[in-house]
Amino acid sequence: MPNFRSMVSLAALGAALAACSAPVEETVEGPPSRADLAPGIFDAESVIWNLEMTASVPPPEGFFDRETAMIPLSLPAVVEDEATDEMAEEPGDDVADEDDPDAAPAEAEEEYTGPGLLSFANSDLAFTGDRVIVGGFHGFNVFDAADPDDPEHILSVVCPGGQGDVSVHGDLVFFSTEQGRGRLDCGSGGVEEESSPERFLGVRIFDISDLDAPRQVAAVQTCRGSHTHTFVPHPTDDRTAYIYVQGTSSPRPDSELAGCSGGEPDENPETALYSIDIIEVPLDAPEQAALIARPRIFTDYETGEIAGLWAGGAMEEGAQEASATVSCHDITVYPEMNLAAGACGGNGILLDITDPVSPRRISDLADPNMAYWHSATFSNDADKVLFTDEWGGGIGARCQSTDPENWGANLIADIVDGELQLRGFFKIPGEQSAIENCVAHNGTLVPVPGRDIMVQAWYSGGLSIIDFTDSNNPYEIAFFDRGPLGPDALRVAGYWAAYWHNGRIWAPEIVRGMDVFRLQPSEYLTANEIAAAELIRFDEANTQTQLHIEWPDQPVVAQAYLDQIERGDALEGAAIASVRSALDAWSAGSPDSAALTAASAMLAEAAGADGLVPAEARRLTELAGLLSRAG
Repeated sequence: MPNFRSMVSLAALGAALAACSAPVEETVEGPPSRADLAPGIFDAESVIWNLEMTASVPPPEGFFDRETAMIPLSLPAVVEDEATDEMAEEPGDDVADEDDPDAAPAEAEEEYTGPGLLSFANSDLAFTGDRVIVGGFHGFNVFDAADPDDPEHILSVVCPGGQGDVSVHGDLVFFSTEQGRGRLDCGSGGVEEESSPERFLGVRIFDISDLDAPRQVAAVQTCRGSHTHTFVPHPTDDRTAYIYVQGTSSPRPDSELAGCSGGEPDENPETALYSIDIIEVPLDAPEQAALIARPRIFTDYETGEIAGLWAGGAMEEGAQEASATVSCHDITVYPEMNLAAGACGGNGILLDITDPVSPRRISDLADPNMAYWHSATFSNDADKVLFTDEWGGGIGARCQSTDPENWGANLIADIVDGELQLRGFFKIPGEQSAIENCVAHNGTLVPVPGRDIMVQAWYSGGLSIIDFTDSNNPYEIAFFDRGPLGPDALRVAGYWAAYWHNGRIWAPEIVRGMDVFRLQPSEYLTANEIAAAELIRFDEANTQTQLHIEWPDQPVVAQAYLDQIERGDALEGAAIASVRSALDAWSAGSPDSAALTAASAMLAEAAGADGLVPAEARRLTELAGLLSRAG
């Protein structure tokens, strides 16, 4: 039988950990420094800017092991590659000396060979109703978040096998497994044989409708396992869904899973490389889920060459050693736009998913600054994509002052006539130390109307919120960071992800549990903008299934637009005051139709003025339309 366990929330442990946590600094004018924060597991020093931490939830019993957490990386630093992803070695790259944290990095003498470094690591999140699901290498946990500032642990499912990315639909949890120790029965003993019918690599489906008896109802095997996956709704049938599987492990032997093989396509046209897997899930009968397609999305459509994108290596002298494009790490689908964006080895790609079973690449991008395209997030109107780059594989210290500012950063591309076009980069300040794993990682949009704002994780670099409305000039508006696990060596910790959901930012910490944050007003973000974002509610959210945001015609949304217009000096003071007066009356419950209509006309005229920045013209137009409807 599968090794499932339900557990009660460890309230006493949570209180104890909260009591010994270092106090978070008060918000100050201008960004404080992230440098030299004192280390600790649950008592590390922290710094916060334009945010409030509202909850810090410790890992549940059985999902934390201090000895494993404190394993020092006394081995070469690592990079992702197409075969082993986040645990591949890069010879010649080093970590800090364990005896002297201030010493220059020294070459490691031997590789760590003890128990799995990430055996208990938290990974990704999914949201359904009042529940937050936290995936991980050891299984997954479910929290009741009816009070988002006091989440209560209600379920643990133990199922080792990494990396445990999750998505959810109703009572069904989809769970990625990619490590060779993964067992079909969720057992913890691993699999010793090189080829075994007991090994599981792929996507599991659990039914958690009964919290006292969660069940694995399906386990769909794939040739390369599932590093991540994407929940894709059927465009017309709400009882059918698809799972895009991003497998990054080496292909399994045919003796273990029939039809699996590797190699280059010129020698083996049936290779499991250079493709993704698609699983079809009948949602009323998930036990019938099955692999139905393996599309070749990297094909050169003119020549028919399967391996039609980046072959690996540096694109120019002094550039990154970019991974070969043999698989995708993440694919974010945007069903309302019939688009998907893939972060795939040495390329970022744009897909047409009008037919989700036959995704077709319509554009691709490569850049010499990018080593391993890792994740993708669309702007709400799908006119741009923000890609992250996981230079160093997530367990390298890649945010130091000596690191190139565009390596391990976000890349922002506009979508122009269906083509990806490079614009700008963003990276957090190079204030991290040689003992803090840091690089760009997972995030989502913060739904502020009129702006493109994203919150994301940077592992031990904390979480950061940026405005990328101007694709060429992204900038930071808030962050939180805490010190490393220990003072003497690089250890793996920090935020795997940071996601906005229903008014809060949820951040799973690899070692320390999960933190919850709320935005605070600042010179970069007004109370009206935050309140407008907090109006947006989704009953279900999966981080690689982007949801379209539509703001209601409410006074606070109009006030948010006006705050932005005033900040950008797009209207003169007298005009701002006139519109503000009409909005104040509406907010007070006494709307003046004539005043709202007049304000709408004035804003529409202003939107057509010469020389306006496109974002400002769009805000004027949006506010004019909102007031016209209100009047």
